[in-house]
Amino acid sequence: MSTIFDSQNNYKRLIFDIETIGDNFDSLDETTKESLTKWIKKESSGEEDYKIALEELKSGLGFSPLTGEIVAIGVLDCAKDQGAVYFHAHGEKIEEFQEENFKFKQATEKEMLEQFWNIAKQYQEFITFNGRAFDGPFMMIRSAYHNIRPSKNLSESRYLYQQKTCVHIDLIDQLTFQGNMRKRGSLHLWSRLFGIKSPKSDGVTGDDVGRLFKEKKFLDIARYNAGDLRATKELYEKWSKYLNI
Repeated sequence: MSTIFDSQNNYKRLIFDIETIGDNFDSLDETTKESLTKWIKKESSGEEDYKIALEELKSGLGFSPLTGEIVAIGVLDCAKDQGAVYFHAHGEKIEEFQEENFKFKQATEKEMLEQFWNIAKQYQEFITFNGRAFDGPFMMIRSAYHNIRPSKNLSESRYLYQQKTCVHIDLIDQLTFQGNMRKRGSLHLWSRLFGIKSPKSDGVTGDDVGRLFKEKKFLDIARYNAGDLRATKELYEKWSKYLNI
C-alpha cells in the first residue's frame, strides 16, 4: 500500500458535503423547458407516462449545476473533529451560532463557495460520499458561474493513484471497490450496516431539501448537512481501519 494514502500520514483531511435545490421549472423560458423535456417526450409511451416523467424531471433539477444551486456547504476537519455549515436563508437574518462541534453561518451561494475554496487551500486530502461525481463538479461549475476559480480539482480520477492535484477519497468509490460491486448503496444503507447514526434517522432526506427551503426551514437543512458530515466521518474511519488495503 502506498504510504501517501496511509491513515498515519500527516495529511490534513477535510470532509465536505453540499445540499442543493433546483430552479422553478414553471419560471424557466420556453427554450430551456424544451431542451429539458425533449427526451422524455420521445421516450414516453403516452400522456400519463409523460406527466410522471415530467414530475420526476422537475424534482430532479437540483441535481445539476445547470438547473440548480447550492443552499448549504458543510466542512469537517477530521483530526480536530470541528466543522462549519454555511447555509443560504433567503429573506431571513439568522445570527451565527454554535451547536456541539459545528459553527452555523448564513451566507449566499457565492459567499459559501468563496469560503470553502479558502478553507480547501489548507488541506491535502478530501473525503466525501459521492463527492467526486456530484459535490465536487457541482461546486466547481457553480464557482465558475460566480467567477470564482476553485483552489482544488475535486473531480479527478476515481483511482487514488491517478489523482494529481489533491487526494479525494470518495467513499462510494472505495467501499464498492471502484465500482466492482453491482449495488453501490446510499449513505443511509452504509451507515445502517456499520451501526452509524444515519443523517436520515431524524426524518430528513436529500429529497426533502427543496421542500424545506420553500418552507423556510433553513436550519433543518443545515443540521441535516451536519449529520451527513458526521456519518461520513465515521464511515471513513471504518473504511480506513478495515478496508484501506
